[in-house]
Amino acid sequence: MGHILHDWDLARKKYLLGKAFAALPKGGAVIVYDAVIDDGRRDNAFGLLMSLNMLIETTGGFDYTGADCVAWMREAGFTATRIEHLVGPDSMVIGIK
Repeated sequence: MGHILHDWDLARKKYLLGKAFAALPKGGAVIVYDAVIDDGRRDNAFGLLMSLNMLIETTGGFDYTGADCVAWMREAGFTATRIEHLVGPDSMVIGIK
């Protein structure tokens, strides 16, 4: 899910991750990438500004921290998760079923 989850409110984010989990076979993975905000909310200014932008452009969208996304994935049922920083402001959060 590339630059998808930040478009939606919290309930829809969780719903989409739940649907992804249900669709995957055991051992399957979901990869979410966005301008993931650092957990301390201090370093990724682009992610913070993108979150503000999503609040302006959408009904309930917002960017989120890696810890937030990991928690939502675990709530959906993913057992193994990790965060990988990519080049620039983006990171990916990987969840394994």
